[in-house]
Amino acid sequence: VQLQASGGGLVQAGGSLTLSCAASGTIFSINNMRWYRQAPGKQRDLVATITNGGATTYAATGRFTISRDNAKNTMYLQMNSVKPEDTGVYYCNADIKTFGHLLYTNYWGQGTLVTVSS
Repeated sequence: VQLQASGGGLVQAGGSLTLSCAASGTIFSINNMRWYRQAPGKQRDLVATITNGGATTYAATGRFTISRDNAKNTMYLQMNSVKPEDTGVYYCNADIKTFGHLLYTNYWGQGTLVTVSS
């Protein structure tokens, strides 16, 4: 199983960006999916979570929207009105059950860098 994050880049403050995270491999089911952010020199923090059924929770309200397409095994993070403090490496994380296994295993993607300029 692999999680491939993409969509990062350089964006001006006030702009928008959409991150994607595609899961691939012998996937039977994906439960919760999450986005984390690791700012320079800081710990990795949870940004948002989405369940298999589409229920969402956020660490902070308002500017980000997490979504997923279960048919494509893909998760998104729509980032609006970005601020310099949103800068960091964004990692995707998911609980995935593969064929032939009874339990979910937690997987991490490689991260995609978002830089917000002021």
